[in-house]
Amino acid sequence: MSKLYQIKIQLTKIKPPIWHRVVIPSDMLLSDLHNVLQTVMGWTNSHLHQFVKDETFYLPKMEDDWTWDDMNNVDYKRRKVSGLLKKENDQIIYEYDFGDSWEHSIVLEKITDNPRGRKQPVCLEGKRNCPPEDCGGPYGYADFLKILTNPDHEEHEDYIAWLGQEFDPEYFTPEEVNTLLKRKDFGCTSFW
Repeated sequence: MSKLYQIKIQLTKIKPPIWHRVVIPSDMLLSDLHNVLQTVMGWTNSHLHQFVKDETFYLPKMEDDWTWDDMNNVDYKRRKVSGLLKKENDQIIYEYDFGDSWEHSIVLEKITDNPRGRKQPVCLEGKRNCPPEDCGGPYGYADFLKILTNPDHEEHEDYIAWLGQEFDPEYFTPEEVNTLLKRKDFGCTSFW
């Protein structure tokens, strides 16, 4: 029987930390966990991604990828989260956008029974908003925040125009995330 996993997702190399806490079923497929992470963190599913555990890379296999067999790659299509996270405090890395290299630490904080066979993930809490897509990774994001909070900076207006909307780095509400998680593909936009 499936268990419930409480996981903490935290972006690495970011201060103050950006993290979100979620409960998922242990038998969730890694491909579905990817969708959950996209929604929970606020990404737009616009870039490649992978999970990393013990120097093995779990990712979707591209049909024409001739380099696949030369690396420690595993097609995650039928792999479950419980195959990588087995006991409390186990950790995996989720990397999103290989150019910006957004690295997320995923820690299994708690394992509980799942008597009702719950399949729907739930966001419990979190701190801070996800950075905007394509802002340059952790170091670019730090520069982005400095420019965004300084109206006198020569690039301030360009950044505001590029964003196309307001951005509050402190904003996060689990209720909005949970509404999205109830949708098809856990609210993840289908880019691919």
